[in-house]
Amino acid sequence: MIDLYYWPTPNGHKITLFLEEAGLPYTLKPVNIGAGDQFKPEFLAISPNNKMPAIVDHAPADGGAPQSVFESGAILLYLAEKTGRFLPAEPRDRIAALEWLFWQMGGLGPMTGQMGHFHVYAPEPIAYAMERYSREVARLLGVIDHRLADRAWLAGDEYSIADMACHPWINAYDKVPPDLSLYPHLRRWHQAIADRPATQRAYALRQQVNPRAGQPLSDEERKHLFNQGPTQS
Repeated sequence: MIDLYYWPTPNGHKITLFLEEAGLPYTLKPVNIGAGDQFKPEFLAISPNNKMPAIVDHAPADGGAPQSVFESGAILLYLAEKTGRFLPAEPRDRIAALEWLFWQMGGLGPMTGQMGHFHVYAPEPIAYAMERYSREVARLLGVIDHRLADRAWLAGDEYSIADMACHPWINAYDKVPPDLSLYPHLRRWHQAIADRPATQRAYALRQQVNPRAGQPLSDEERKHLFNQGPTQS
């Protein structure tokens, strides 16, 4: 059994996408990041960067003590290696999957997150930041669109952890929707993932776990979400 410490954000969705596809049994452990759960000592013990998602695998492959893993990319890689699924066995395709997994972790996620922050959450508009991150996200969408021009999935012929990592970061903010008509290959790929039953089950958890999803943030939520909450000494 796997305990998934989760809140319905793009990084949280990555892990539920995998778990639902693989059919692994798991228990949701909500981490309400708006209430400051990520700063609790028991969570910091498994996720020292006070970020979710994180997992605890109670049946690791080595048969030893429960294994905790933090960072969404590391979790996807851990689960792929544990199950032997969604990471190609062929060496060149495997490298491609890892390239695009790390590309998402280093670029698509952080840049889209910054775009969302300055367009949706910043207390006042900062034109330079809004333009800077919007242009960079547009560039990244162009990169992935080009990659998908001659293949079904990011790593080639197989749906993989690279696709699971990237999908939640496309159209992550309702108030800043991308014009996917500009990226026809990306649009085709994005819809193909959205149509998968496992994807629909994974995203359905959003409203179940956080009924307030989509509502304006309170001052308390802003404090916890935007680095104004407690820090480790």
